[in-house]
Amino acid sequence: MLKKPILFFLFIIIGVSSAQSQEIQARFTVLASKVSTQVNKNIFQTLQTAVTNFVNNRKWTTDAFQTNEKIQCNFLLNIEQELGNNLYKAKLTIQAARPIFSTTYDSPIINFLDDDVVFRYQEFQPIEFNENRVQGNDPAAANLPAVLAYYVNIILGFDYGSFALRGGDTYFKKAWNIVNNAPESRDITGWRSFENLRNRYWLAENLNNNRFALMHDALYAYYRQGMDRFYENEQQGREGISNCLNLLNTLNSENPNSMILQFFLQGKSSELVKVFSKADSNMKTRVVDILSKLDITNSAAYKELK
Repeated sequence: MLKKPILFFLFIIIGVSSAQSQEIQARFTVLASKVSTQVNKNIFQTLQTAVTNFVNNRKWTTDAFQTNEKIQCNFLLNIEQELGNNLYKAKLTIQAARPIFSTTYDSPIINFLDDDVVFRYQEFQPIEFNENRVQGNDPAAANLPAVLAYYVNIILGFDYGSFALRGGDTYFKKAWNIVNNAPESRDITGWRSFENLRNRYWLAENLNNNRFALMHDALYAYYRQGMDRFYENEQQGREGISNCLNLLNTLNSENPNSMILQFFLQGKSSELVKVFSKADSNMKTRVVDILSKLDITNSAAYKELK
């Protein structure tokens, strides 16, 4: 696969996968400890199997992925409430990682909690998604597959965009198409601009809006010009990531408090501290100043660099 030639050096190839090999290798966990004991908990085990098969067995791109190229992901669907009529309210945690060139290290690329997931599910109900008919016959039943398809495309977009500048645009557009054709009902939230400033609408909007074009440059700089260069030249790697932070700082100045900026930085604080722990004092000072503004939640961790 031409998209990621460097990955062939990361692992020992023990076999040749089919040209139609799927792109995602996801571990899916469904928790339902908060659901009434009157609900048969076997339903959620069946759901876990169904959504795992949906994400892992569907062909999401036209590219052929070797087994060792599959994107490693974790999904945690924590069902908070049973609303009646087989309708559930849940939170979904999405995590994905990207292998770093010439190492065994996987760098976090996405770490996000979506607390706006409402869906209908009956045991053995098929989990189906049609990008030309996102709403399906029952919007509530169609919502979970739509949410999962949305985040798979976001993951693919970030992964492709980390290897080639603007390489993820196709998948960000697919995510935007899902937003624009999302299931609608009184119980479903997360798809509309007026509901929240940090939801599925705004993430896809930012990724497809030219006002946030620097985000794509920052994504590429962080991984391809930064993390991937550490093995051969640590200083060049730090400079690449420092350049990413400069781009993010400019983006924040032009678009304060944007969702995409917070989305990108979530889960990266520990990695960033390690990256710059051996930097010279001038670089540390610059980095801490920027990160303390961009990622206020983790400002205390960044100050340890000084």
